[in-house]
Amino acid sequence: MHLAFVLINAEIGAEDEVINALNKIANVVEAHVVYGAYDIVAKVEAESMNRLKEIVTWKIRRLDRVRTTLTMIVMEEPE
Repeated sequence: MHLAFVLINAEIGAEDEVINALNKIANVVEAHVVYGAYDIVAKVEAESMNRLKEIVTWKIRRLDRVRTTLTMIVMEEPE
């Protein structure tokens, strides 16, 4: 399983709308409004790196009222 955290800047006042849309995406396992440089952090899981990229590029980044994103892909634990 591949895991990423996506930091999201939304349009002002649109945080709840973006959270609701994120919660409808099957691979988004958590989404929270946060304080700081970004408005929302979403945790995304996928079975492959290609699927993870598809979710971020075609589903999250294209949501209405999302302005910018920063994706942090979690490195696999060394064995």
